[in-house]
Amino acid sequence: MSDNVPFEIQEEIIKHLPVKSLIRFRSVSKSWKSLIDSSDFITHYSSQQQHLLVYNYLSVDHPNCVSIVDDNTFPQDRVPLTLPLFVKMLRRYRQIGSSHGLLCLYNDRKLVIWNPLIRKAVVVIVPNVVDDMMFQTVLGFGVCIESSDPKIVKIRHSNRFTNMESVNYIPWQVEIFTLSTGVWRSLNSSNLPRKSIILESEDGVCVDGVYYWLATDRSTVDAEIEAYNMIISFDMTSEEFGEANLLDNFVYETSMWDLHLYNLRESLVLVKGIVGMVNAVYSVWMIQDGVPKSFTKLFTFHSPDATILKIHEFRKSGELVMEVIDDDRKARSLVVYERNLKHISNLGISRETHNVGIYVHSYMETLLLLDQPSLTIFGNGKRVFKKLI
Repeated sequence: MSDNVPFEIQEEIIKHLPVKSLIRFRSVSKSWKSLIDSSDFITHYSSQQQHLLVYNYLSVDHPNCVSIVDDNTFPQDRVPLTLPLFVKMLRRYRQIGSSHGLLCLYNDRKLVIWNPLIRKAVVVIVPNVVDDMMFQTVLGFGVCIESSDPKIVKIRHSNRFTNMESVNYIPWQVEIFTLSTGVWRSLNSSNLPRKSIILESEDGVCVDGVYYWLATDRSTVDAEIEAYNMIISFDMTSEEFGEANLLDNFVYETSMWDLHLYNLRESLVLVKGIVGMVNAVYSVWMIQDGVPKSFTKLFTFHSPDATILKIHEFRKSGELVMEVIDDDRKARSLVVYERNLKHISNLGISRETHNVGIYVHSYMETLLLLDQPSLTIFGNGKRVFKKLI
């Protein structure tokens, strides 16, 4: 860029470039590198470009990972991704959440926060994880809207199989990890969810800086346990819990295992349907403000020619990305349901049934983690750096 152009104008132009260009342009000049690497630029940079990351375990030792640009070129514009060491070390994992372009993955008390586009990842060791017949530990991940600071919330509560009277309704124990401080701290809050509320699913979703879980409230009625379904939320900015009501037919008449939460353009979406059932019918609802009257039914669909094993994600356009099993049950394929055409398109990504699995994550472009040193591990209140042998 010409030296005759004022740096303030250059800065405004740079703000609108995609992440891949920004990483490349850091080598253009010292002033550009200093600008792009600054914490203020990293915090306030935002892009509306969404990507779909597909992590396909052809085998445990030979994973294949691609990122597909989620625009009108979908699914042609795809590039292979190089996995950071920390992601490779996880092997199989569970996704905790995706927020502001960062993915949070978990396995064996290790959380990996990963920015796929800049190939940066950090590890957070999760302390005091307890999962037994008495208690369970549930995690959530999101980025604070105001500070762009990644946070992890860890909740320990009574297991859903526990006799509530035997543990005397032990209250929730909540801890928060903030990346900027690198330490865990206890959350001392007066608005913790009721002791009878159990988070039924370990898988939640982050929407616009708020994390949501499906939950069950086990209230004692006439000396009997009566459970009803609901949604529990945690705001990563205010660090406050909230409750969202479900429609009446979802509260009592629907199994918790038939409900699934997703993020569609930073709105909370609920899908009702039985995965793995032949010719099952699914209904898709958008939820706003957590009150029944704000439930809007978007559409219903079914797959008569294949069994849906999992609904992975929503595209930005609202199309569903799903994993289906073929009629001969020898292969599993990744497909997209086009709701307007009522048509299923194959993405050309499949695996044999004996292989480990396919993971799919949607994420936005971000520079978060750019200022983090490589191979950073947060554990026992300290930040250390892993050395390559």
